[in-house]
Amino acid sequence: MQKLNWQRTDLIDESEEIVLHQTKEQKDTLKQTSGVHIEDQTEGRVKITDVQVNDEGEKSIGKKKGQYITLSVPTLTIEDKEGFQELEEALLTRFKKLHDKISWRDDDKILIIGLGNRTITPDAVGPFVIDHLHNLEQIDDKFVMYAPGVTGQTGYETGEFVAALAERIHPSLIIVIDALASRASDRLCKTIQLTDTGIHPGSGVGNQRQEISYEVLGIPVTAIGVPTVVDAPVLIADAVEQMLRSIAARVEERNKPSSKLSLSSWQPDTNKELDMSLVEPIFGEWATWSKEERHQLFEETFAGSHAKLMVTPKEADFWVEKYAKLISSMLTKWADGL
Repeated sequence: MQKLNWQRTDLIDESEEIVLHQTKEQKDTLKQTSGVHIEDQTEGRVKITDVQVNDEGEKSIGKKKGQYITLSVPTLTIEDKEGFQELEEALLTRFKKLHDKISWRDDDKILIIGLGNRTITPDAVGPFVIDHLHNLEQIDDKFVMYAPGVTGQTGYETGEFVAALAERIHPSLIIVIDALASRASDRLCKTIQLTDTGIHPGSGVGNQRQEISYEVLGIPVTAIGVPTVVDAPVLIADAVEQMLRSIAARVEERNKPSSKLSLSSWQPDTNKELDMSLVEPIFGEWATWSKEERHQLFEETFAGSHAKLMVTPKEADFWVEKYAKLISSMLTKWADGL
């Protein structure tokens, strides 16, 4: 197949260069040759990937110079209070470290911008965070909060609103909250990305707008994003991948005693490494392609058709509300410590 054009994603740890350098040796090579340093760690159930990109790395992987931190709880559910608490604590710790070099004065202002369209649930994370902050009994007097809507509603670039506010109040820091796009359906609403590189409003759904960043505004910009949508072809490819792995696992296990001892229907472990050539006689050569190549096949098949859709979880309203509460709580705790 041709060289892969990866599906749309706002998460740096899903970008091509990062995904293709998962082992320690590959990460060391990436650091030495392209100016990208990757550090993985786990705190409780929270998986954390810290990616540092320098000038050389920016040219190599097409991501802006700066720090990108992704925090994910793969097993997170809507009712998982413990998981959300762990995620908030990990986010607060990284948020503090990201800003510990700023010397705060008593009269400093922090501009918090909630990007997105509040009438479209998966795009409403930003405005809902602003709502939660406004509903607090006591709002930190450092905060200036605004949800500017989207260009389709106002007719103006979101970046212009932010620039005008920044020029008026002269904040020491701008915090931008937005919904993101992912290229993995199992990461939807289970991940947060934190970065000091700013943001392109609307990039998650393919609408490139004026950048909100230090380079444009002359003010440090921190972006907090939650992936809430994925391209439909990715969802189809993930389902096919799960089906192929399940069949391969069953073929591999069919002659083992473990497959005959179960009192109920035997369920294969689809997470372990499998020999996909086992299903080649059934589905042909394409079943042995890599997951990324199969994703590419579906991307090309549905490109330009009515099936080119964005997909979000059916419980998106609950997820968005949970993250709005989590992020507003984190920001409040952080501001209390300044």
